[in-house]
Amino acid sequence: MLGLGTLLPWNFFMTATQYFTNRLDESQNMSLVTAELSKDTQPSATPTAPSPERNSLSAIFNNVMTLCAMLPLLVFTCLNSFLHQRIPQSVRILGSLIAILLVFLITAILVKVQLDAVPFFIITMVKIVLINSFGAILQGSLFGLAGLLPTSYTAPIMSGQGLAGFFASAAMICAIASGSELSESAFGYFITACGVIVLTIICYLVLPRLEFYRYYQQFKFEGPGEQETKLDLINKGEEPVGNKEESRVPAPNSQPTQQSHSIRAILRNILVPALSVCFIFTVTIGVFPAVTAEVQSTIAGNSAWGKYFIPVSCFLTFNVFDWLGRSLTAIFTWDSHWLPSLVLARMLFVPLLLLCNVQPRRHLAVVFEHDAWFIIFMAAFAFSNGYLASLCMCFGPKKVKPAEAETAGAIMAFFLSLGLALGAVFSFLCRSIV
Repeated sequence: MLGLGTLLPWNFFMTATQYFTNRLDESQNMSLVTAELSKDTQPSATPTAPSPERNSLSAIFNNVMTLCAMLPLLVFTCLNSFLHQRIPQSVRILGSLIAILLVFLITAILVKVQLDAVPFFIITMVKIVLINSFGAILQGSLFGLAGLLPTSYTAPIMSGQGLAGFFASAAMICAIASGSELSESAFGYFITACGVIVLTIICYLVLPRLEFYRYYQQFKFEGPGEQETKLDLINKGEEPVGNKEESRVPAPNSQPTQQSHSIRAILRNILVPALSVCFIFTVTIGVFPAVTAEVQSTIAGNSAWGKYFIPVSCFLTFNVFDWLGRSLTAIFTWDSHWLPSLVLARMLFVPLLLLCNVQPRRHLAVVFEHDAWFIIFMAAFAFSNGYLASLCMCFGPKKVKPAEAETAGAIMAFFLSLGLALGAVFSFLCRSIV
């Protein structure tokens, strides 16, 4: 549930691009009508051409949305790597979830508020920046927490993140199928997200009550707050599991040097999985959704499939197979020197997807015209993303000592976010090539 809570906000915004772009178009059209009515002039006999402002806002929405999501994610994940030793875990996780809940409530309310195109565009991007800033703190804290647990417990977090995309896609398809007006569907869609975030908050509040969780928390190599927890356990007659590690803690005056050396040593140990997860998400975000959401069906004609093509073929297919790939690591894992080679091989998906029926296009010809090609490529692309990224995130923290696992988890989350940010920049290049 906590894994689902980390990516649910971004997935709900990303999957709702049709709502946002339609709102931009409607707002622009209303502004044009108002401007015409305010002039006491004769109406023109020729139809009004779309304004450059409207075209530019609609055309760049996906790219700007991705950039506004991924850059804050990188910055705040980096900050979390330093702040996790100074701000309590409960404040970071619970505070982030509450902030995300408030942003979704505001988004749901704004569905009912009429706004011009430019203010709506700016407010939407500010909200995307906020949810990804808090999402970064939440994600980094959660992977740090998972680093303390056995390897098998990182897989459900990755699986939950994949499930977030599936949940968002299914909610959007249900909203379209309801036949309601777009504003009514969007309101129910964002309120659903609020309900899931509330459930995630409840799950986090229950977590410290679990004996299993408290047991592994004893491994934590942290400051005075955690030492007090272990003293409480000793007073109850229990032996802290992390006792041996703590017996090697240096004197306070030498601690900064030890921490500095420790981070370099940890980074050296986890460099291969860290760079691998970075490259995986650079490739993924480079084309999804900035390019893949622009693919058009060649077989829909006037049928209903035209409305469902992107929600089903792009978002639902990606999220289902990404979730399957992430979930597979709970059953089958392997740590091999072949892993970086498979990660690099995913680069082949970029030209394959660019040569599908992406519209509008200026340079490349359409090679894979039929809808089936696009769905097959998306399925393989998503499955490899989920499985390989999950393997990297599972094995990274396990390459260091238990006392260093939380720091390793935070570093892995940083490299994951770095890949997302690089992918956001890469997406502009990919879209311009087409």
